[in-house]
Amino acid sequence: MKKTVLYTLLLTLFIPVVLMAQTGKFITVKGKEIIDTNNKPFLMRGTNLGNWLVPEGYMFKFKDISSPRLINEAFLELLGPEETSIFWKKYQDTYITAADIHFLKASGMNSIRIPFNYRLFTTESYMGQNNPNRGFELLDRVVGWCKKEGLYVILDMHCAPGGQTGDNIDDGYGYPFLFKSSAMRQLTADIWKRIAAHYKNETTILGYDLLNEPIATYFNAAELNPHLEPVYKQITKAIRMVDKNHILILGGAQWDSNFKAFGPPFDPKLVYQFHKYWTDPTQNVIQDYVDFRDKYNVPIYCGETGENTDEWVGTFKKLLEKNNIGWHYWPYKKLDNTKGIITFNVPAKYDSLINYTEIPRGNFEAIRKAAPQNREQIKKALYDFLENSKFENCRPNKGYMEALGFKVP
Repeated sequence: MKKTVLYTLLLTLFIPVVLMAQTGKFITVKGKEIIDTNNKPFLMRGTNLGNWLVPEGYMFKFKDISSPRLINEAFLELLGPEETSIFWKKYQDTYITAADIHFLKASGMNSIRIPFNYRLFTTESYMGQNNPNRGFELLDRVVGWCKKEGLYVILDMHCAPGGQTGDNIDDGYGYPFLFKSSAMRQLTADIWKRIAAHYKNETTILGYDLLNEPIATYFNAAELNPHLEPVYKQITKAIRMVDKNHILILGGAQWDSNFKAFGPPFDPKLVYQFHKYWTDPTQNVIQDYVDFRDKYNVPIYCGETGENTDEWVGTFKKLLEKNNIGWHYWPYKKLDNTKGIITFNVPAKYDSLINYTEIPRGNFEAIRKAAPQNREQIKKALYDFLENSKFENCRPNKGYMEALGFKVP
């Protein structure tokens, strides 16, 4: 009897450990393959949640105010600080919701990439707040939705301290100052370490995309490119102090297009990433990356592509998969757009908002002269944009989705 009781007790204690071991598996790498939790090859198929945590001007149909900082300045001029803060809070709660995530999974996707701004993890003012935990509050929410749906997540630092790109997409100041500042590099590593410590046991997270599109083509590649891999090594060292579970994703120089900045892999769980837009969808366009994969026996992945015709996206998707390359097409959601997963309508009177952003406002006199006669009209147009962006008010681009092999749920 005592043996039976002891056996039952041990079994009761042992079962949770086994279950934890079974459910606590991570996506990993093996040679040229990304490997799923059943030890089988995993080919990423999904999209990017662009414009949510990193607003981009062209997504609003703005021309000159292209970065989050410049968009925010225009909104401050139109609405004032209190109303702007209220708007951004509602924006973050509305643009991406559980309904969006459910749709993505139901359509047939297995993973998504989420761009974020480093400021969400600092006390710097960003999108109306300066809460250093806001990044976790927002990402925890969407990761929770993805966990429920069975959708893997890549976290993408789209905007790094000092700016890693030197253009609007890094929300910086027009130059990749990250590579000129040891303080900015340390801050980048520290933020990634904090993120990794928070998510180290989260199996829904597929990996960390360390720097989006570093070192634009406008700058001296010979001067800057040699600094790229050392920065990746510094970030990797910081992450591995707290998290040895997750894949680390390294984007090439010059808009994630140039792998010549890389030497042999320096970590056992690296994936090398390229982006491709508006090229011919032919083998020669990706052959350099395939050759790199073969040379170093590492996985490669296309983190951004798309924004093209249904025919092009379908042809390029087939090319990628023929070469065993996973992908995340850009973007998921965009205003008045057929070249993405879903879209929504332009609000009434929205042109008044666009027009304001195109008026020169280089000093305070110019700002006063540009001031609209009817601020409430512009405010309504902005909130109508938000209303239209709700999932229930969006519509899928059926041809685009079918070209990617997805269904409209």
